[in-house]
Amino acid sequence: MKTDNVVVEKSLSFAIRIVRLYQHLIKEKQEFVLSKQLLKSGTSVGANIREALRGQTRLDFIAKMNISLKEIYESEYWLELLYKTDYITDKEFESIFADCRELTKLLTSIVKTTKDNSQL
Repeated sequence: MKTDNVVVEKSLSFAIRIVRLYQHLIKEKQEFVLSKQLLKSGTSVGANIREALRGQTRLDFIAKMNISLKEIYESEYWLELLYKTDYITDKEFESIFADCRELTKLLTSIVKTTKDNSQL
């Protein structure tokens, strides 16, 4: 699905990577708790972005984007924890964490710009 919306596309790609990582962790590593937390936060990012795009007001949009920002920060935490407990390799971590940081920067910019351009 091509939307011409960078944050929508990147959040969907990130969610797909998170689902695949989750599948790997439960199948190959028999890790169920941390990976489930990552699955929840990592897939929630895009869902909240989609909700934000259908927000009824600018405040609703900002609130949903802030939730996405919180979820991406939580995803960073779970990824770091999985990495530092040797469930994922350096290569796996560096790749997906780079995507996570890119989404963090995008969401931070969107929230800041929207707030700055609002009559709040």
